[in-house]
Amino acid sequence: MGERLRQMHAPRTWAALGVGALLLGGAVPFAAPAYMVPLLGKFLCFGIAALAMDLVWGYAGILSLGHGLFFALGGYAMGMHLMRAMAGEGVYRSQLPDFMVFLDWHQLPWTWSGFQSFPFAAAMALVVPGSLALVFGWFAFRSRIRGVYFAIVTQALTYAATLLFFQNATGFGGNNGLTDFKRILGWPLHAVETKRLLYVASAIALCATYLVCRFVVTSRLGRVLTAVRDAELKARFCGYDSTRYKLFVWTLSAMLCGLAGALYVPQVGIINPSEMQPSNSIEMAIWVAVGGRGTLGGALLGAWLVNGGKSWLTAAFPSAWLYVFGALFVAVTLFLPRGLVGLSSKLLALLPKRPRRPAPAPAPDPR
Repeated sequence: MGERLRQMHAPRTWAALGVGALLLGGAVPFAAPAYMVPLLGKFLCFGIAALAMDLVWGYAGILSLGHGLFFALGGYAMGMHLMRAMAGEGVYRSQLPDFMVFLDWHQLPWTWSGFQSFPFAAAMALVVPGSLALVFGWFAFRSRIRGVYFAIVTQALTYAATLLFFQNATGFGGNNGLTDFKRILGWPLHAVETKRLLYVASAIALCATYLVCRFVVTSRLGRVLTAVRDAELKARFCGYDSTRYKLFVWTLSAMLCGLAGALYVPQVGIINPSEMQPSNSIEMAIWVAVGGRGTLGGALLGAWLVNGGKSWLTAAFPSAWLYVFGALFVAVTLFLPRGLVGLSSKLLALLPKRPRRPAPAPAPDPR
């Protein structure tokens, strides 16, 4: 453990993080064209979600197909604040959102209380996904549900929530969701400066998320999680309560996904139930698998490469993307079980190693 902590605090590690933070948060939003800034900011949010997914799957062995739900809940919390912030500016000039006026609602439901405050909405973007994950995980882990059964249960939870949010009676916009946002903290969302500030905020959040995840996986907690992943029964026999460790990392991962969703919504301008459908959660798992499960850098690499390819292919060859996506998943499963990071390690191992210089002979004793 001491060696891993020393690696985390090594000067090279901090230098690399500093350079990466400067490039992501400082150079990119001003060097890239204005229309590209929201797209790149969206990729940063996907990077946060990939780190959260890798934390539970790569290091704890918990395959979740429900992280899209936590991502969407964080997005809904921020979207509700953005809707409250534009009260009286909609088509109907009402204090209620336009979709509520259209449905003949006369007052806000209790679920919207407090969301006129940005700090409250930001807190709810973390608390709501975290609370749901805590309750769900407490029952699931105490029942010893794991492996493919846990993945199926999380997928069922996500599907049920999707159907619930599609209902107009729930008060979250139904099929259309929440959209047509005007401003955030007084800044117009369509202004270039606001887009750059949102990008910078996403870059800062990504760096902070990476540091939190790295601290977790290099600490004693991370070593126990790895032991639980590889041999849970042996870890329990040694006196470690695996339920508590898995519940902690599961809840933390859900809150990080909520953070990603909250940053995602102002940059794309919409949140609807399609963001929490099971296919989105499966995509998150594929990001991590492509980059390299159990490596934080690999999770980021996979999220950016897959979504970059998706953005290009859906514009150039719209009908080919799903086939490429499916072929990529099959190829990674069969030939690259450790992802691109594992492939790069194999390629580096094939390179000829530089011969070490022999140590100089000791000087003769003058006596």
